[in-house]
Amino acid sequence: MVSNETYRRQTYKQVANIGLALILIALMTFFCRSSPYALVVPVLLMVTGLYLDKGKDSSCKVFLHVGLLLGLITFTAHTIVAYVPHAVFYTPVAGIVMLTALLFNDARLTFMVSLLSGLLVALVSGLGFEALLIFFVGGLVGGHSVRDARTRAQLMGGGLFIGAIHLFCLFLIYRDVQVLLSPRFAAEKIYPLALNGFISVILVLGTLKIFEYLFGVLTNYSLLELSDFNQPLLKRMILEAPGTYHHSLVVSNLSEGAADAIGANALLARVGAYYHDIGKMVKPEYFTENQMMGGNKHDEIEPTMSRLVILNHVKEGVELAKKYKLNPLIADFIPQHHGTSLIHYFHQKALEAAQDGEGVDENDFRYPGPKPQFREVAIVLLADSVEGAVRAMDEPTPARIEEVVKKIINNKFIDGQLDECDLTLREIEIISATFTRILSAMYHSRVKYPEKKNGHSHRKPSEKNADSGQSPQKADSSDSGG
Repeated sequence: MVSNETYRRQTYKQVANIGLALILIALMTFFCRSSPYALVVPVLLMVTGLYLDKGKDSSCKVFLHVGLLLGLITFTAHTIVAYVPHAVFYTPVAGIVMLTALLFNDARLTFMVSLLSGLLVALVSGLGFEALLIFFVGGLVGGHSVRDARTRAQLMGGGLFIGAIHLFCLFLIYRDVQVLLSPRFAAEKIYPLALNGFISVILVLGTLKIFEYLFGVLTNYSLLELSDFNQPLLKRMILEAPGTYHHSLVVSNLSEGAADAIGANALLARVGAYYHDIGKMVKPEYFTENQMMGGNKHDEIEPTMSRLVILNHVKEGVELAKKYKLNPLIADFIPQHHGTSLIHYFHQKALEAAQDGEGVDENDFRYPGPKPQFREVAIVLLADSVEGAVRAMDEPTPARIEEVVKKIINNKFIDGQLDECDLTLREIEIISATFTRILSAMYHSRVKYPEKKNGHSHRKPSEKNADSGQSPQKADSSDSGG
C-alpha cells in the first residue's frame, strides 16, 4: 500500500507537471501571436498532449519532454528563417527525432515527433509540403537508424543515411534536370540536405547527455558507461567482494540472455545485474560466495542476527547507490531484485531453534521490497535465485538444472513476486528455457585427463587411437574451450 507521504509527493509532481505543460502551451501561444505564425502551433501541442494522455506508458511528464523538443526545433527554424532565410534546410529536424528515439525508445513516439517536427518547420518556413515530406521521411529514417544504437559509428552511419534520403525525396519532388543542376538550387537545397544528417549527428552527440540528465532517463550510451569495470562501485566490488563480483557476472549473463529472448532491454538487465548486490561489500564475509576457507560466519550467530545481516545488504546497497550518485533506474534493482521474498534458510533455522510454544513470524524473514516494477528487474530476481541454487548443486546435469530452474521460478510466481511487473506466462516460460540452456552450458561435464605414472600416461588403446586420428569421437573436448 502506498503511504500518505508517497501519495502526496506523487500528487505534487503530477500537479507541477500539469502546470509546466500549461506554461509551455502559453509560451508557444505568445510566441505565435508575436510572430507571423498561425496559432496552429500551440493547438498541435495541445492535441499531442491529449494523444499522449490516452497512450500506454505515457504521461504529462512525457508530454513536457516531447513539447520541449518540439519547442526547440520550432525556435531553431524561426531563428534560421529570420536571420538566414536561405538556410532553412539546415534545420536539424532529424536530430530531434534521433534524440527522441534514443531517449524514449518508443517507435510510436518517434513517428509522432517526426511528423510534428516536420510539420512545424514547414509552417514556420512557409515551404509547405516540400519541407514536410523531406523532414518527415528523413526524421523517420534517422530515428530508425539509431534504434538500440550502442556505438558512435551507428550514429555516423545514420547521419549518412539521412542525407541520402533527404536528397532522394528532393529528387522525387523536382524532376526538372535544369533546376536540379542550377548553382542556386544546389546551394539552397542540395548541399544543406546532404549535410543535414551530419549536423543532426553532431547535435545528438553534443546534447544527449544534457537531455538524459534533464529527463532522468538512461540511454544505451550511459548504460555502457556504467558497465565499465573501472566504475568506482564495480572496482570496489572486484577488490572487496570477489565472490559477489563473480556471482554478479553470472547473473548478468543469465539476465541479458533472458531479456534478449523476450524482447526486453537486455543491456539494462545486464547493467542492473552488475549493481544488484553492491550492498554485500559492507560485510562480504557473511555471504557464501565470499567465504573461501574461513568457514561460515552464520554458524556462530543466531538466525535472527543472520536475518538482520542479510536484510541489511539491501539497505546498505541503497545507501551506497546514493553516495555514489548511481542512476535511480539502476538503483531500483537493489531493493527490487529480492522483492518481498522469504529468506527461507534462516527462517527454517529459526523454526528449528524456537523453544516450545515460541512463535516465529514469517514476515520478519521477508525482504522489505518493493516487488519488481518492470521486466528487467524481475528477470534479475529470477536469475539471482536460479544461479545460487544451481551453484549449490552437487551434480548439475542438464535434467537436474532444468528441474531446479522450473521449481524456483514457479515458487517465485506462486509467492507473488512477479505480480507487479508485466511479464506474461509465455515470457516466463521462455526465461526458464533460456536459464536452463545457459546454465547447462556453464556447468557441463568435462572429460577427465588420465593420470600419469612414471612420466607416462596410461590410456586405453582407443584413447591412443584418438591422438592418431583413427577415432576422432574419443578426442578430449576440453581443449576446444570446454
